[in-house]
Amino acid sequence: QVQLVESGGGLVQAGGSLRLSCEASGRTFSSYAMGWFRQTPGKDREFVAAISPNAERTYYPDSVKGRFTISRDNAKNTVSLQMNSLKLEDTALYYCAGKYTRSSYTYYVNTQIYDFWGQGTQVTVSS
Repeated sequence: QVQLVESGGGLVQAGGSLRLSCEASGRTFSSYAMGWFRQTPGKDREFVAAISPNAERTYYPDSVKGRFTISRDNAKNTVSLQMNSLKLEDTALYYCAGKYTRSSYTYYVNTQIYDFWGQGTQVTVSS
């Protein structure tokens, strides 16, 4: 069992930056592919970023590519999302998620694949 706790959300002006963090409990964090997702009311949860257990592979959708960066520190059981050049449309509740995998190079983009989710942290971008 893994518990995930996000932090770092808040209110930021368009063009600004925020860094989200997700701390995981458990001793096997380095065996988990991790992802960040976001959701706004009335919409499906949207994939934002993914990272493999060994951090060597990352993936982003076009909507955030070049602006967001996912990283992880397996020694500290944390995964982070650096968000730059924020836009109004980035406003959402952001979740981190984890999926156990035997492959150090695997990442996942599908919400249904992930086993564990945090409670979410709100990001609001204002004009």
